[in-house]
Amino acid sequence: MSLVAGNVFMVVAPSGAGKSSLVNALLARDPTLCLSVSCTTRAARSGEVDGKDYRFVSKADFDAMRQSDKLLEWAEVHGNFYGTPRDKIDQAVSFGQDILLEIDWQGAQQVKKLFPEAIGVFILPPSIATLRERLTQRGQDAESVIVRRIEAASEEISHAPEFEYVIINQDFSIALTQLSQIIETAKLRYPRQLARHPDLFRSLKLLS
Repeated sequence: MSLVAGNVFMVVAPSGAGKSSLVNALLARDPTLCLSVSCTTRAARSGEVDGKDYRFVSKADFDAMRQSDKLLEWAEVHGNFYGTPRDKIDQAVSFGQDILLEIDWQGAQQVKKLFPEAIGVFILPPSIATLRERLTQRGQDAESVIVRRIEAASEEISHAPEFEYVIINQDFSIALTQLSQIIETAKLRYPRQLARHPDLFRSLKLLS
């Protein structure tokens, strides 16, 4: 039996559903979690920090990473490219580090092929009207971009059934608690406990 101690969590949502806010709050609550920093060809938004929020790269650099198989997954979203560098994922999981991927549904499908036990969480807005309101209040995108994001949301939301868990982000504090509970429960699955405490399981004759 191959024992892998770390969990891979994938948090997916349409733009404006509150994914990034939930992930940031979760990381502040649980310092044992590690966030996989994605790379993107889009420009940084106000307040975003290179290397923390995203690794902002040129299209040429992104293509080079993709062609040299340095990306775990990648996708084009709203005219920009996003990808997950794979260098730290295998290392983190093998050493028992739980890692969080903030990605889109296309990326989640690719990750599942390489990590079948990856746990997917889809964040839904309470309504499309609320989604539009949040995107507008965010003040980061032009109206044309907001319209494009709203149009894409229906396609993105249609993939929610592919995920193990779905959280409706109507009340932020409740959604955060639910996300935290999913993380904590996953840590208690038998294969993870076995990998993290082999001596205990061996002493209890549960591991030969």
